[in-house]
Amino acid sequence: MLAARRAGVALRRGRLPAAHGAGAGAGAGSVQPRGPPRPVGPTPRAVDLRSDTVTRPCAGMRRAMARAAVGDDDYGEDPAVNELQCLAAGILGMEEALFVPTATMANLIAVMCHCQRRGAQMLLGRDSHLHLYEHGGAAQVAGVHSQALPDLPDGTFDLDQLELTIREAHGSRYHPRPELICLENTHSSAGGRALPLTYLQQVRGLADRYGLRVHMDGARLMNAAVAQDVEPARIAQHCDSVSLCFSKGLGAPAGAVLAGRKEFVAEAWRVRKLGRGDAAGRRIVGPLSTPGGIQGLNSPVCSVDLVAVETNIVMVSIRGGWPSPTELCEHLRAVSEEELAETGQAVSVLLFPWSAHAVRAVWHRDISAHDTELAKNKLAFVARKCQEKLALGLRPTPPSAGGA
Repeated sequence: MLAARRAGVALRRGRLPAAHGAGAGAGAGSVQPRGPPRPVGPTPRAVDLRSDTVTRPCAGMRRAMARAAVGDDDYGEDPAVNELQCLAAGILGMEEALFVPTATMANLIAVMCHCQRRGAQMLLGRDSHLHLYEHGGAAQVAGVHSQALPDLPDGTFDLDQLELTIREAHGSRYHPRPELICLENTHSSAGGRALPLTYLQQVRGLADRYGLRVHMDGARLMNAAVAQDVEPARIAQHCDSVSLCFSKGLGAPAGAVLAGRKEFVAEAWRVRKLGRGDAAGRRIVGPLSTPGGIQGLNSPVCSVDLVAVETNIVMVSIRGGWPSPTELCEHLRAVSEEELAETGQAVSVLLFPWSAHAVRAVWHRDISAHDTELAKNKLAFVARKCQEKLALGLRPTPPSAGGA
C-alpha cells in the first residue's frame, strides 16, 4: 500500500511545529478559497496558509517510497504497512494500530466499533470536526445518534454539563444509550488548542463512572504533544482509541492510523474492509511561526488573540464590517499594480475565510521564516490600505484576481 509506505516514512522522519502551529482539519465554511492568481507581470510568490494539508513530500520521502518493499496487506504481508502499524501503536502507547486511507474513515470506524447497537449515542463537541465536517457519517452509516455539547473557547466541554447529559440518558427507556465520548485534539475550530492533560484525565474518570468509552480524533495530536512537551502516549493513555492523521503535521501525502486494544483493532479491520479501506487516499503535512507580528500591526482591521495560539493554527479576527473575511482573503491573494510599485514584490498570501468574523492561517513544514515575513508584510500592506480607504469613507472591491 503506497500510502502506508509514504506515511511510515513521515512518521519516522516527521517533525512538527507547535506553536507558531484541523476540517479539512479541516476547514469550514461554504466558500472555498482559491489558489494563487494567474500572473500578469511578475510571477507572485505564493505563501499558502489555507491548511496544513497543502504540502508536498520531500525528496528524501520520495526516495524512501521508491525503495519500499511491497506485499499484500489483505494477507498481512505488506512489510511497510506492518512496520508502520507497529511504530504507530508504540508511539501512541496502544496495543495495536490499523492503517486506513483517511482520518475521517478512522473516526467513523472507531464510532462503529464502539457503538455497535443502532441508536446508540455519542457525545461530542458542537464545533468538532467529527460533528460538522465528516458528512454525518456516524448517523448515515453507523446509525449512531450524536449529542452535541457546546465547546468552550479552549476546545473542552463543561464537565458538569457532560455528566448531566450522560446521567439524564443513563438507564432511561426513552433516551438513546450514551456509549461514547469523542474528543478532538488539537481542536481545529478552537484555533488549534491542545486539550489539557488534567481535563483528559477527568473525562476518562467520568467515562469509567458511567461505562462509556473515549475516542480521540487526534488528527493533529502530534501538534498537541509538541505544544505540551509530552510524548503522544501520555495524551492517548486516557482514551480507548485514537486516530492520527499523516496528511497534516507529519509530512505524508496520505493516510492515517486508528489505534487501541488488540480486540478493538481486530474489529476495526473488519469495519475497514466494509468501507474498502484497503485502498489509498491522498493528501499532505505541517512546521510553524508566530502570530505576534500580526497583533503587532495594531490594525483596526484585524487582530489575533495570542493567548489562544498554542499550535500551528492562527485565527485572525476581523474587526468591523469591512472587509469581510472573504474580501480580506481576496485582497491578500491578489497582487495589485500599487503593491508592486510600492513594495517591489509580488506576493500572494492564501488564507481560509473560516467564519463571518475570522480567517484561518495554518503553518506547516513548507512555510519558511522568509515566507512568514512575506505574509506578515503583505497583511500589513493590505490592512494599511483598507484603513486608508475606511478613513476616506470608501469600501473598495477586492483587486482583480489576475492583478499585475
